[in-house]
Amino acid sequence: MHEIKEDNFKGGLITGVAVLGAFFIVALLVWAMQHYTQPPPLDAGRAAQRAQALRELRTEENEALRTPAWLDPGKGIVRLRIVDSMKLAEREWQNPAAARSNLIARVEKATAVPPPAPAQPSPFE
Repeated sequence: MHEIKEDNFKGGLITGVAVLGAFFIVALLVWAMQHYTQPPPLDAGRAAQRAQALRELRTEENEALRTPAWLDPGKGIVRLRIVDSMKLAEREWQNPAAARSNLIARVEKATAVPPPAPAQPSPFE
């Protein structure tokens, strides 16, 4: 009977050590992932570079919103100012049936898939 208690104690001790070892390994992996995945700190030069990039992006966005331009002249796709596009939509949608058919035709034209290349003739012909 004394041996059974001693075997249970040894088994419990081994299990406890194994569980603690697993927790230690997981904690070590978590620490390593945090250590290796942290970005470098921002210094004054990097912060100024990011601020300049943001200013350039905002300038390009404002220009795109406020100036009309041709996006795809072949398909007739134009970028309009928001005010102009709202006026155009208001004018076109006075007759909803005609505006819907016009919209469908423009979408089909803009997303048209070119026809497949002609099949090569068989060398036996």
